[in-house]
Amino acid sequence: MRSDNLGRSPVAVTELSFGAAALGNLYSPVDERQAWSAVDAAWDAGIRYFDTAPHYGLGLSERRLGDALRTRPRREYTVSTKAGRLLRPGGPGGDDLANGFDVPADLRRVWDFSADGVRRSIHESLHRLGLDRVDIVYLHDPDDHAEEAFTEAYPALERLRAEGVVGAIGAGMNQSAMLARFLRDTDVDVVLLAGRYTLLDQEGLVEVLPEAEARGKSVVIGGVFNSGLLADPKPGATYNYAPVPEPVLERALRMKEVAQRHNVPLRAAALRFALAHPAVTSVLLGARSSYEVQDAGAMLRQPIPAALWADLRGEGLLPEQVPVPEGGD
Repeated sequence: MRSDNLGRSPVAVTELSFGAAALGNLYSPVDERQAWSAVDAAWDAGIRYFDTAPHYGLGLSERRLGDALRTRPRREYTVSTKAGRLLRPGGPGGDDLANGFDVPADLRRVWDFSADGVRRSIHESLHRLGLDRVDIVYLHDPDDHAEEAFTEAYPALERLRAEGVVGAIGAGMNQSAMLARFLRDTDVDVVLLAGRYTLLDQEGLVEVLPEAEARGKSVVIGGVFNSGLLADPKPGATYNYAPVPEPVLERALRMKEVAQRHNVPLRAAALRFALAHPAVTSVLLGARSSYEVQDAGAMLRQPIPAALWADLRGEGLLPEQVPVPEGGD
């Protein structure tokens, strides 16, 4: 699988990356065996970049990912985690489904974008992962903590990168404006843009992707299926973690019809579309089973004729100025 470095950093990532949120029991339980088989399938598919966070299952995702990677040669894979939420005793009890994870709510998340909080977060993540280093650290969802993120958390990450504790630094969010600011005003290597550069939503093309390309930085794209709709458009599907609005569903169904005319699954077009922009280094796909990983690998290899992109544009489903894969397969 093709790989490339993030910005000017020494950290390489594969064009398809494994999102480990589901290993934290995202929405529903994943047993240990299923979690391990998903990571094994990712490795067999050539994926060498794995992303996790303390937020995912109150640390369960980090623990499971670390366990599943333990026998792999450390120099052969890249791991990213995130900072911004510390896990502390004294959870509300019950389960954590209010935050989307089917785990006991025996811990509580504490927002902390202070310099000390960033260092503590990384130290605790290393313990859960069972690693002596992580390759990439993102500031995780600093939407409501901008001042602290830019004046304390980011400088702390920059110092850790200079000390060689981490290889690359960045921020990960579901919005574009603040990520564009990170690209303009800091020396991040990468930003993780979730849900804002897809077949249905090209908000990231306004600022984030042009800024990254102009400055030699990288973008990792998450949420290419807009939380499910582009994987399988149908009534009742979710779009950006909420029920899909009727006009958006209609647009997705029309895209599916175009893709079917060319014998291409829509999810393959959605995946390859995101990779077409020159600033995009990797597409991050969450997976909860070996089947989902194998399907993602198959979608990456799926031949897509140039005529499919022309038809999407011709039917007004894709703007003319949006880059698409060159040529045809």
